[in-house]
Amino acid sequence: MKQTMEEGIQKNKDLSYEAIKKNEVVNTYIRQADLALSTLGYTEHSFAHCTLVAEKAGYILRTLGYDERMIELVKIAGYLHDIGNLINRVDHSQSGAMMAFRILDHLDFPPEEIGLIVSAIGNHDEGSGVPVSPLAAALILADKSDVRRNRVRNSDESTFDIHDRVNYSVTKAELKINSAHTIIKLKLAVDTHYGSVMDYFEIFLQRMILCRKAAEKLGLQFKLMINEQQLI
Repeated sequence: MKQTMEEGIQKNKDLSYEAIKKNEVVNTYIRQADLALSTLGYTEHSFAHCTLVAEKAGYILRTLGYDERMIELVKIAGYLHDIGNLINRVDHSQSGAMMAFRILDHLDFPPEEIGLIVSAIGNHDEGSGVPVSPLAAALILADKSDVRRNRVRNSDESTFDIHDRVNYSVTKAELKINSAHTIIKLKLAVDTHYGSVMDYFEIFLQRMILCRKAAEKLGLQFKLMINEQQLI
């Protein structure tokens, strides 16, 4: 039977970023994954992180002129990218990709869209990830630039580990593409009372290298500035 216009509109709504954000199965997995990481002492990986990553990834592709559906898909990838932490922190990008595959397949996403999303999720971690597509590249840049004070769960500064110190020290983080669309710049304001610039590089150097590769995939140069000093 031929699909009516109304049915087509509803299907598009069901396959949207907003629909994924409202999906209680997805949100249950995100809550449980973040709870597992909280137990292990990790910083926040819940709805604030997932939404921020989704929106930043969408901003990157929108600014570079990608079509609206690709922007929608990268935002879905951003929202789902950390659900694999529910299974284990180790190899969470790969397990998250498999979980996302099952969710999206059950929601009747087209196979070509599922492939783009799960490939981006499976490649977002610096341990084994590669910016294999524009979606993967945008997801990497959005995820690795989310450094902020309110990701720290520990309220006792005297017991901060290096991840707590680095995140708590960042008072402002801004990821911007220049008007010529040649450079993507991560600008951080760091309060060195809590963490040094060397602390940042100790835990984030591999992530910044991956960001440089991701930027190159998008035809950009990656620049890192900390306290108005260019470091990469």
